[in-house]
Amino acid sequence: MAATAAALALGGLAGPSAAPAAAATTPYPNLTPTPPMGWNNWSYYGCDISEETVLANARALVSSGLAAKGYDTVTTDDCWMTHTRDADGNLVPDPTRFPHGMAYVGEQLHAMGLKFGIYEDAGTATCGGYPGSYSHIKQDADLFAKWKVDYLKLDGCNVPVPTGQSADDIYHKIYGDMSQALLDTGRPIVYSVSAPAYFEGEKDWHHVISWSAEVGNLWREGADVAMESSSARGKWASIKYNYGYNVPLADLQSPGRWNDPDFLLAGQSRLTGDEIRSQMSLWSVMAAPLISSTDLTKASPEALDVLGNKDVIAVDQDAKGLQGRIVQQGDGYDVLSKPLANGDRAVALFNSSDEAHTITTTAAKAGLPAGSSYLLKDLWSKRTTQTTGTIAANVPAHATVLYRVHAGTAHRVQPATAITWTRTGGEGASSTWKVALADHGPTGLTGAQLRISAPEGWRLSTSKVSLGKVRPGGSATATITAKGPDAEPGTTVTTLTATARYRAGGAGGGSVSGRASIVTEVPYPSLDAAFNNVGVTNEAAPPAEGNYTTGNFDGGGDSYSAQALAAAGVTPGAKVSKDGVTWTFPAAKPGTPNNVELAGQSITLTGSGSKLWFLGAEAGFTSGQVKVTYTDGTTSTGSLGFPNWCCTAGTEYGATTVATSDHRNTPTGPANFGVGYKLFGNSVPLTAGKTIRTVTLPDADAIHVFAITVQ
Repeated sequence: MAATAAALALGGLAGPSAAPAAAATTPYPNLTPTPPMGWNNWSYYGCDISEETVLANARALVSSGLAAKGYDTVTTDDCWMTHTRDADGNLVPDPTRFPHGMAYVGEQLHAMGLKFGIYEDAGTATCGGYPGSYSHIKQDADLFAKWKVDYLKLDGCNVPVPTGQSADDIYHKIYGDMSQALLDTGRPIVYSVSAPAYFEGEKDWHHVISWSAEVGNLWREGADVAMESSSARGKWASIKYNYGYNVPLADLQSPGRWNDPDFLLAGQSRLTGDEIRSQMSLWSVMAAPLISSTDLTKASPEALDVLGNKDVIAVDQDAKGLQGRIVQQGDGYDVLSKPLANGDRAVALFNSSDEAHTITTTAAKAGLPAGSSYLLKDLWSKRTTQTTGTIAANVPAHATVLYRVHAGTAHRVQPATAITWTRTGGEGASSTWKVALADHGPTGLTGAQLRISAPEGWRLSTSKVSLGKVRPGGSATATITAKGPDAEPGTTVTTLTATARYRAGGAGGGSVSGRASIVTEVPYPSLDAAFNNVGVTNEAAPPAEGNYTTGNFDGGGDSYSAQALAAAGVTPGAKVSKDGVTWTFPAAKPGTPNNVELAGQSITLTGSGSKLWFLGAEAGFTSGQVKVTYTDGTTSTGSLGFPNWCCTAGTEYGATTVATSDHRNTPTGPANFGVGYKLFGNSVPLTAGKTIRTVTLPDADAIHVFAITVQ
C-alpha cells in the first residue's frame, strides 16, 4: 500500500521536533541473491484475511508445486493485528482472525518448508489504521525475531514529518533504525523497504531508492498494483503503469538489491491469458520479485502454469542478477533485453497496445555478440527456431513474446519466421491488407501455404493462398480484403488470423500464425444506451425481484441507495439542479445499468453553448480528457474529474456537490449511515457558436457519469 509523501507524511503528528540523527550506516546483509519469490494476501484479499486463509494458500503453494519452483515466502499483509498494543507496548495478533497467534502461523509455514513474512509500517499507524512501528522499532524487531519471522515488509503510511524538516531525512532515519534493529536481533530477516513509493515522481525519488538499497534488500518504488475488485481495464492499466515506473530504474538496481513493482496478478479475475503472461514476462526480465497475490486454492490451471513456468522463472532468478532494459521502442510496443549469466539474452517483445502488431528487432540491438546464427527459444510456446539476426513475432494485443536468445546454431531447427499484416485501404469494417510471410532463418521455405480465418459473419476475398518458395531473408505476400457486418455501438475489435504452413529443408514441416486487429468505433445513440454499470440499487425490492439488489459502483459491490438518494431529492427521471445547471437523472430502475463506467465511449449528443456539464462521481482518484467533436469536424478537449463519492470536500478537480445521500448499499445490506455519499457536477468548455456531434468520454474506469447537459 502506498501513497505520496505529500499526502501521508504530514507535519503536526506526534513525533520528534529535533533534526533526525544520522541513519544506521551498517550495510544490510545480502539475504536475497536472487529476487524474492512467494505469496502475499494484499492485492487479492486486502484486510479480509485470517489464519486459515494464509495457511490454505501456503498449502496450495506446496501442493501446486510452486513452492518447489521458488515461491517459498508467505507474507501476511496489513490488518493482522488489533487496533491497540498490549500493556507492555507489544503488537497483538487479532484473536478472531489469528486465534493461535502469529508465532503459530510461522511454525506452520516452517513445517511446510516455507518462510514466514509479515507486514508493519514505519509510521504511527499502518495504512489500514493499525499500530505502526513508530517509536517501537526495536521492540517490534525483537518481537518479529522472537516469532521467527523471515521477511519484513515495512510500509510508509502516516510517517510524521515535522515542519521544516525533510521527508527524505525522516524516512531515511526511521527505515535505517529498523535496519539496524533487525541486524541487532541476530536473525536473518529479508527487509522490504516501502519508502520510495512515497516519493514516486518527486525530486528525492532516486535518492530515496539509493539509500533503500543500503538499509534493505528490496524496495517498493511506486504505486500499488490493482486490487482484485478492480475492473479488467483497471487491472491491465495498473500492470502497465507499474511496469512503466519500474523499467527506467535499472541503474538503481544491483545484484541482490531489487526494484519491486508489486504483486503478480495471475489467478485473479478479469485478466486474459495474454495479460498475465505479459506481467510474468516483464517482471522476470526486470528481475523483479515474483510475489503472487491471488487465491491459490482456486487458481486455474492456466494461472498456475503461468506462475510456474520454469523457463521464465529462470530468467528472473538468473545468477547475473541484472534488470533488463528497453533497447527499442515504437508506437505501442517496447523491446527489452536482459543479459544472462551464460551469455544468453532474454528478449521481450511487449505489445502494450489494444491491437495485434508484428514487432521486429535485431540480435545486435538486443546486445548479443556479432554472429551469423542465433537460436530463439520462445519461453511460452517452448518452440526453438533459428535466425540469422532478425528477432520478430506477431504479438497479440496486451501480449509479450519472451525469447531466450543464444548465439549459435543447431541442426534440423526450424528457421525463424513471422507474419505481418499491413492495412493498405478501407475503413471501418471494410479493409484491405497485405499479408507477408518472412523467413528470418538460414533455410529457405518451400510449399508455403497461407490460410486466412475470420469470425462468423465476415467475408474474405480468399481464405487460402499459395505462396510457394520463400528464400532465406526474404518474404512472400498476399493481398486480402475483409468485410464485416455493421458494428454495434461502442468499440469493437475483430481479429483476423493468418496461418502459414511450409517445409524448411532438413528441418521438415513448420508453421507460424499472425493476427490483425480491426477496430471499429460507433458512437452510442445516447448516454443511456452506453450505461454499463449498476450504481443505484433498491434497499427492499419487490418479492419477485428478491429481497435486495446488489450494485457495483466501486468494483466491490457497493452502490448508492435509491431510498437515500430519494431523500436527497434524486429519483429516477427527476430533474436535478445546482447553480443554474439542470440534469435529468437516469430513468433506469435501480438495480439495472444506470451509469457509465468510463472506458473511452463516444456518445451522440447535440446542442451548443459555453460548457458541457457532467453529473457523476468517482470510485477512485483520477481525471481524463473529454473530446467534443462538432458538426463541422473540428474538436475541443477538456479535463474531467470528480471527487470520490465518499468522504471528500466535494471540490476536487473543480467540481461542485449536487446532492448528498446519508448512506450506501453494500452486498450485505444498507450501511455506513451518517457518511455522505455524494453526486457531483463538473464541466468542460465548449467552442462558442458550434454544434456538438459526439462526445468522447475519458478512458478512466474509476469515473462514473449519470447524466450530461449543455449549458
